[in-house]
Amino acid sequence: MYENGQHLTEDNHFQDHIEHEVPVQVYLEKTHDDIGFVEKVSQDYIKVNDTFYSRQMFTFVSRPGY
Repeated sequence: MYENGQHLTEDNHFQDHIEHEVPVQVYLEKTHDDIGFVEKVSQDYIKVNDTFYSRQMFTFVSRPGY
């Protein structure tokens, strides 16, 4: 499905991670901020671990097997 370290940008990427319960890692610039499961997707935000992360400010990376 997704490779470890693959950047997620499209709504369907996040929906796949929700459906298949694949964790994502959240980065602010190059600094790790969080890792967990996607709970919700909107046009502007991705919700991970009860926190809303701006799609404009943060980078989301697939972490299958974590």
